[in-house]
Amino acid sequence: MAERRGLRSGTTKQRVYKWEVEGVIPDRDSQEYIAEVFGIPLESIDTKAWPNWLPDVGVVPLGSSSTVPALREAMRAPMDRSRRTILSTISGAALITLASTWATTEAWAQTSQRPLRSPGNSIGEETVVVLEETSARLTSLPTQERQHTAPLIDAYLATVTDLIAEGCYAPPVGLRLHALAAILAQTAAWHRFDQGRHGEAGRFWIAALHSAHAGGDHDMGAALLSDLAYQASWRNDPRTAARILERALTRTRHPAARSLLHLRLARALAAQGESRATLRTLNAAEHLLGLPSPDPVPAWCSWLSTSDVAVDSGRCLLDLGDTTRAHSLIAEGQALLPASRDKTRGIFLTYRAQGHLSCREPEAAAADALEALHLAERIGAPRCVQLVRELVPAFTPYRTADGVPELLHAVA
Repeated sequence: MAERRGLRSGTTKQRVYKWEVEGVIPDRDSQEYIAEVFGIPLESIDTKAWPNWLPDVGVVPLGSSSTVPALREAMRAPMDRSRRTILSTISGAALITLASTWATTEAWAQTSQRPLRSPGNSIGEETVVVLEETSARLTSLPTQERQHTAPLIDAYLATVTDLIAEGCYAPPVGLRLHALAAILAQTAAWHRFDQGRHGEAGRFWIAALHSAHAGGDHDMGAALLSDLAYQASWRNDPRTAARILERALTRTRHPAARSLLHLRLARALAAQGESRATLRTLNAAEHLLGLPSPDPVPAWCSWLSTSDVAVDSGRCLLDLGDTTRAHSLIAEGQALLPASRDKTRGIFLTYRAQGHLSCREPEAAAADALEALHLAERIGAPRCVQLVRELVPAFTPYRTADGVPELLHAVA
């Protein structure tokens, strides 16, 4: 588009990578060129709302036969390198629409008995048991190990998708296949999210949502919407995150699941400066976490603990300007965190570093940030590395403080 005007856009692969992975916002001219490519009138775009004005590519709406198309759409994206660009971004409006549809629509009979197409396509319980047991081992590996098994997760998901699409199975087997597809797709989404591949991550979460909805698992569906909301908050779109979570909460049943959703909603509200609503939502998260339930805690939120509530509460208070109380809660939660949760520990360390910076304690902040950086590099979580990088400008006034030169050198 720039060439047609006799201009040079200066756009390179490196610059596009920064737009996609590092959260750099394109300048106004670049955004206008992108709008022209899609045929979007310039008066219809809001450059300050990047990337939420981008059109949606391949978002499969919930429907009576949408599970397999959604799964295959997600799996196709990584194979087509051209889709790993900012053009694969899913808009906030599309996610809110999807959440609204999920909240108001009952599951369709996608898991019922399927007709026998050939003598060899009948699926028995033994096959499903093998897939479930192996997948459970893969999805429960520590983060630093799971990065090496990502191709296996994708392969198992492809197999389960084919079985759902082509196999013949009784209703109970169909339910288990859809539940397995949801778990595998969720794991694949988190792996891509940690790698900064946000378009792909979003599509895997959406595919998992289709699978969970087809199986009538409302709590799992709420979990997947919560993951999409978490991603929106991470990408500085807390308004979208809050609207998704409000819809997800309408059908969430288990107290622990509701606690996690309230905790993430509080983060989104705090980022928008809504103090009273944030505190009310944090109180709800803390109260719900301790409530008994006749049902087991869903696996996807079984990790939630008082440590998470304390640190996320502290992070909310940082956004609201209550730095003293925030610092205390983050330190309290950090001390309670189990040693096995390295990725979470790295994120908590960056929050604590931010708290130290708010209290003008650059030495302690640098120590926490450097530890978080090394941990994120060891477990293969580039998004956590990026979280540390985003703290660097705040260290500018303290370049000579103990530990700060070492941090800046490591980041560079």
